[in-house]
Amino acid sequence: MTRSIRILVVEDDRSIARLLELELAHRGYVVETVGDGLVALEAVARFAPQVIVLDILLPGLDGERVLRELRRQGNDTPVLMLTARDSSRDKVRNLDGGADDYLTKPFDVEELLARLRVIMRRAEPDEELRAGDLIINTATREVRRGARRIDLTGREYDLLELLARNARHVLSRELLLDRLWPAAANPNVVDVYIGYLRRKIDRPGEARLIQTMRGAGFTLRDE
Repeated sequence: MTRSIRILVVEDDRSIARLLELELAHRGYVVETVGDGLVALEAVARFAPQVIVLDILLPGLDGERVLRELRRQGNDTPVLMLTARDSSRDKVRNLDGGADDYLTKPFDVEELLARLRVIMRRAEPDEELRAGDLIINTATREVRRGARRIDLTGREYDLLELLARNARHVLSRELLLDRLWPAAANPNVVDVYIGYLRRKIDRPGEARLIQTMRGAGFTLRDE
């Protein structure tokens, strides 16, 4: 199934928090936003984020003290600090205090997203899934078949990764529908996306990797 990464945004400026929530959710992340340092510590324990965007100037408990408390507890969740302070002294102090990166306001959203991707890659080593000459990098979501790079939509990738993680096992339409399209009314959506994948993965002259097992479902195998 899709690796939905949980991101906690701790920001008391509602316009910035809402912007980040919308941008991150649009890119497939699971997002929670809070605007208070004390509430942030509670959210970390409850939501178990895989990365935290943490403003420094917060009510309740400022971001620096939130970071120190997390590290004191042994929590090593990657943290990207946000602040209007741009002095080198502030930056060094927070990096020495356990922050993984530091971004000053106003910031470009695309730069923030790029920085998040970097610290998440550092926190989680790359993993490759293989089937024949098909290679899936689950950290970057890059897919290649031999020397050919394959561009997939988000849902196409999710389907391929699920098949690859269960390579050689037959996955039924019902299982795929439940995992990837729980709200879909039409079970034919599975066949439609299998067709999309086949056109991109199995080119003419290449061995067919995505196979239909009549009456049972679909499988990914290199034979």
